[in-house]
Amino acid sequence: MTVSETTTPTSTSPSTPAPRWNVGENRRPADGLHPHSQEAERSESSQRSQEPSPRLRADAVSLAYGERIVVDGVTLDVPTGRITVVVGPNGCGKSTLLRGLGRLLKPRGGSVLLDGEAITSLPTREVARRLGLLPQQPIVPEGVSVLELVERGRHPHHGLFRSWGRADEEAVASALTRTDLVELASVPVDSLSGGQRQRVWLAMVLAQDTPVLLLDEPTSFLDIAHQLDVLDLVRSLRDQSGTTVVMVLHDLAMAARYADHLVAMSDGRIIAEGPPAQVVTPEVIADVFGVTASVIVDPESGTPVVIPRRRAS
Repeated sequence: MTVSETTTPTSTSPSTPAPRWNVGENRRPADGLHPHSQEAERSESSQRSQEPSPRLRADAVSLAYGERIVVDGVTLDVPTGRITVVVGPNGCGKSTLLRGLGRLLKPRGGSVLLDGEAITSLPTREVARRLGLLPQQPIVPEGVSVLELVERGRHPHHGLFRSWGRADEEAVASALTRTDLVELASVPVDSLSGGQRQRVWLAMVLAQDTPVLLLDEPTSFLDIAHQLDVLDLVRSLRDQSGTTVVMVLHDLAMAARYADHLVAMSDGRIIAEGPPAQVVTPEVIADVFGVTASVIVDPESGTPVVIPRRRAS
């Protein structure tokens, strides 16, 4: 998907850097092994070596709007074939980081690598074949139907010697079905509710059929039932197609429930990252959100749930 770079920035200027919690160093060792033993270290090293190399990587990336630095020297290896969710307070740089990862915003410093190549060096159509992006509140083209907008997701796959074909029809039909939009296919997008429009944009990105997917608040405007539908759909993309997903979410409970890898940001920097159970702790919540909270375990999903108490003093 190609998106105009006219999105209005909402992030605020970063302030004093917060310490980064090295939760990755707190991995649970192999059963029966002391956490500091040579056997445990070899076991963890073996596990890391078996993980596929990241398709998408931010290497000391700084992003800015004019003179205002919004993301400051962030390094992030996005786990391949997993769901990464970025959380943090308003204005911390989450959406700006996603724009940098999607080549909508050129880094002021550092680089974004896609399959080991600087994303800025790749042709636009090639990037769009590998990476799909759903930004916040994209502009709806006037008079375009749901079907027509979803079909635009197939444009990166066409060229001088490649016209519309059966694969395109199947991709569009699948996207409409999976987002529950078949009955709205002929309806103008600008006549739909905010939640319905959000599903149309998601369907377009699904029709693009890329191995990497960036979603900026994909559940905004959606009721709770459709939020679950969208997040379950994202999980099915991971499970069935091995899609690498990076999402920005505000709901910490949903983020912890659906993330394989959770990234907590504050003031333009990553404060903590790792499995949700290691990131969602009272200490990190206080550090990132400035809130005193308790953390309990969801009896249904087994994932952490934050119970906010008050603003941290």
